[in-house]
Amino acid sequence: MTITDPYAIAAAFQAGTEALMEYLSAHVLTCLVPAFFIAGAIAALLDKETVLKYFGPTAPRWLSYCTAATSGTILAVCSCTILPMFAGIEKRGAGIGPATAFLFSGPAINLMAIILTARVLGLELGVARAVAAVGMAVVIGLVMASIFERSEGCPAGKYGTESNPLLPEDDPEQTECCRPKYLTPLFMAVLVAILLAATSSAFGLLPKTAIIAGLVTAAACIMKRYYLPEEREAFLAETGWLARRIFPLLAAGTFITGIISYYLPMEWIRDLFGSSSLLACFLASAIGSVLYMPTLLEVPIVGTLFGYSTGVTAPGPALALLLAGPSLSLPSMIVIWRVIGAKRASVYISLVVIISTLMGMLYGAIIS
Repeated sequence: MTITDPYAIAAAFQAGTEALMEYLSAHVLTCLVPAFFIAGAIAALLDKETVLKYFGPTAPRWLSYCTAATSGTILAVCSCTILPMFAGIEKRGAGIGPATAFLFSGPAINLMAIILTARVLGLELGVARAVAAVGMAVVIGLVMASIFERSEGCPAGKYGTESNPLLPEDDPEQTECCRPKYLTPLFMAVLVAILLAATSSAFGLLPKTAIIAGLVTAAACIMKRYYLPEEREAFLAETGWLARRIFPLLAAGTFITGIISYYLPMEWIRDLFGSSSLLACFLASAIGSVLYMPTLLEVPIVGTLFGYSTGVTAPGPALALLLAGPSLSLPSMIVIWRVIGAKRASVYISLVVIISTLMGMLYGAIIS
């Protein structure tokens, strides 16, 4: 069978279609829809000063990077689901350093994945993944900031929406409605709770549906009672704009990933992962950065598909896969490229692959 064989082309096309259908059925309602609403709330409702306080280029580095690097522990999201939230905080003026630290940490450090890694693949690998991911988030953010915030400055609002809706807090003539200051954080917390409940496997279908319905009702009541019509319109406009901008790219990238997976010589690749050499760890990082690994599924992918549980894959490449795989994928790279531009996206993607490789080599050397 060759790449140009009509049967191979048809099979690859079918693999891409199946990957897309699986992604749409498993992630659109449970992950992407809540994520888009969270991103819309960040972009339209969250006070810009709050974003700048924790993620802005002038915020204390210990605060911004600690917040960004550990925020992923509460978000059970994949490399694609984190993108709307990243776009939201980036649009509100977050520095490129904290924003990219958040972008990496979201899918790389979620608590459920760390626990599952420790239980299935071993405590040592689980701890190594947690420590390496937090460290990587900080290093990636600092490097991105040192390169781009000095050379390009920090142009706030560079990536505004096409419709450019007027936000209430940006209009000096717009009087702010009387509501407690905790309402917006509470509204954001309810949206995050919807995302966590939708992605959780701790509940049955009926309890999960009831919990989500209750949270959606609470969010709707808060929005209707405490927010001005202009704010509600801005919230929905931002949510819709982000969805229209990001979702088609994710769908196209997922389809292409399915085609690449069909042609990937898995047996040959597994043979290369038998040591923690530079080549093995680099290949693991590069392959992980292209493949789409849904949240929590990176553990069986590394353990079974790449053979870590049976001793086929060495510890170094396994860690490199666990670091690069969840944080990047071809669909997410396409979106990142569009959101922050080719130059910054290229540096970010290169940093993830290179540092994942180094972390894998270091861990392999320590274990052996």
